Amino acid sequence: MGKNQESAKAIIAGVGGVGNISMLTHCATRLRFTLKDTGKADTEALEGTKGVLAVVKQSDTALQVVIGGGVEQMYNDIMALPEMANVKGGEVEDDADSELTNDQVKAQERAKTKGKNKWVDSFFEFLSDSFRPIIGVLLGASLIIAIINVLIACHVVSNETQSPTMLFCRAMYRGVFYFLPIMIAYNGAKKLKVDPWVGAAIMGAVMTPEFLALADPVKYASIFSTTDGQNAAQSALTCVTNATLGTDSCTTQVFGLTMQLNDYSGNVFVPLLMVAVLALVYKGLQRIIPNSVQLVFVPFLSMLVMIPITAFIIGPIGVWLGNGLGIGLAWMNTNAPFVFAILIPMLYPFLVPLGLHWPLNALMLMNIDTLGYDFIQGPMGTWNFACFGATLGVLIIAIREKDTQMKETAGGALAAGLLGGVSEPSLYGIHLRYKNVYKRMLVGCFAGGLSIAILGWLFPSTLADGTVVRGVTTTAFAFTSLLTIPVFNQMWVYAISIAIAFAVSAVLVATLDYRTPEQKAEAHARIAREQAKAAAASGAAASVAPAATAIANDVAAASAPAESTTEVLAPLAGHTVTLKDTGDAVFASGALGNGLGIADPTESQVVAPVSGVLKTVAKTGHAYGIKTDDGVEVLVHIGIDTVKMNGEGFTVAVVKGQRVNAGDLLATVDFDKVRAAGHPTVTVMTVTNSKKLGGVTPRTGIDVKAGDAVIDIAR
Repeated sequence: MGKNQESAKAIIAGVGGVGNISMLTHCATRLRFTLKDTGKADTEALEGTKGVLAVVKQSDTALQVVIGGGVEQMYNDIMALPEMANVKGGEVEDDADSELTNDQVKAQERAKTKGKNKWVDSFFEFLSDSFRPIIGVLLGASLIIAIINVLIACHVVSNETQSPTMLFCRAMYRGVFYFLPIMIAYNGAKKLKVDPWVGAAIMGAVMTPEFLALADPVKYASIFSTTDGQNAAQSALTCVTNATLGTDSCTTQVFGLTMQLNDYSGNVFVPLLMVAVLALVYKGLQRIIPNSVQLVFVPFLSMLVMIPITAFIIGPIGVWLGNGLGIGLAWMNTNAPFVFAILIPMLYPFLVPLGLHWPLNALMLMNIDTLGYDFIQGPMGTWNFACFGATLGVLIIAIREKDTQMKETAGGALAAGLLGGVSEPSLYGIHLRYKNVYKRMLVGCFAGGLSIAILGWLFPSTLADGTVVRGVTTTAFAFTSLLTIPVFNQMWVYAISIAIAFAVSAVLVATLDYRTPEQKAEAHARIAREQAKAAAASGAAASVAPAATAIANDVAAASAPAESTTEVLAPLAGHTVTLKDTGDAVFASGALGNGLGIADPTESQVVAPVSGVLKTVAKTGHAYGIKTDDGVEVLVHIGIDTVKMNGEGFTVAVVKGQRVNAGDLLATVDFDKVRAAGHPTVTVMTVTNSKKLGGVTPRTGIDVKAGDAVIDIAR
């Protein structure tokens, strides 16, 4: 085990173990732990750990472990430990968004809506986890449908629905949608910590030929051993026609009670409602039945109770709920098509990152089951292609700037979207990291939705049963990709609309960029470094791009004999004070080296106190670490606890890895905002490697202006 790993493990043990950690983040110099109980932390052991400079307890839950310039590496070593896999690593405050994993980006977005209402959080997690495991088979089925439609259009197979070939083709995808309730019941029960096979068995009971025979004794005559049995079943059956849906609603008598009969194949609401009730019954039985016989009696009694409840109560309620929602949305699609077609693609970009799109996906499946077609997927497809268009715009910029890293990310995400209809690689890999993407993409969503509304209104379609529909419909649940375009009715309307959404987003991103000026500067610096390394490795220094040459020159300058640094200059005007007077216990302890504070700032610009390379640039703009060519490491920390401002009032003018000269602008700070937020405005400056130098002497108790010498260094 390496020394870094040993230190990482020692720090985790010192804070009370993984079980005591709620969250871990880091800033410019410190690991910031949110603990369940700081009383479990062993301060002495932590301070004796190699690499730890100091430990500061802030509250009953907050603990800071001071590392210094190596904090980023220590953070990475800790988060790489297997036992830390389930610990939330919050936003890294002094690092680029691009270094967060996709899972971390996803967690951050979903965390924004959590905690306000635990019931709502739990509901959407349950809904999401009931569908997520079957995404693969749903995608597979939708692609099979698309292929069959293409074969029919090309007259390779007959469209005769009762032909053996077509019946077999239907079986290839129908199985997924027919048995969907059983799959959802299995996943939902598993999510609620109930035996998933019990959930699947209960849902399967109301989908057996015997149950279906109750609603159609003639069709299932072979099930009845005698003609008298069939006649008895028919005599107990009563059916009425639903004028709105054009379907029959049948009831029969079972145990002397009236049971509404439904075909539950493809239904999603019934299994979701059923497993919620099953969880109460199952866990209640576990509490009252001895452990020794639970294996037999808990599943048995759960099935004995829940199958009748599902057949008599939950099933009809689920069908009524699905029918009602389907009819309501169908009315909106018919009577307010422009609102509907624009609203859906404009909502999806915000629903998908939070996992809140599953209710609409459930409604799509319900529409197909009850109405025979769905009208949501068409407008939803315009959002997907607007998303993919934005990714293409990013890819164009990456190719133009020779950004290998982003080219790989955008290229992979674009392929996953266009061929698989999967938006997550684009969202979590790019869009949520660079929020300007959303500004461009939403215009594409609007343009696509408006197109599908206008064309759908001008050119209504007629379904097989004679129903006239405005907009784009489909009879299958499809992931909206290039391959599934053939599954949509009014295919040309759909194709034009998604093409408009795709093109608008791509053009806007490619021409207006997707990054802030700071993000763009940081990307250019990274690209230059990568090109410089590549050029150095190949020996082709003469062909290096100008930006890469500049970086190479900086490297060469840094390796040349450097002048000795004997003074550190004031980064801004104010009054110098001792570290003890800054109000920060860590700085006052000297753990981060000797130095001083500059209180009562009289100007907003903060400049570099020495010449060198920026080793640290806090994303929040509050801290900067500079290493001179002769090895002096200087930290500039603007304000106390200003990391909590999340960059509010700080305008950063530099990027990590950039070379600066003394006096170059680091940041512009609105100190009025700092005061309004309740934070001290004193700017702390320390020489973090003071112990390696001959002496570090601060000049305190004087008024200074930016550029005045405030710290003397002896070599």
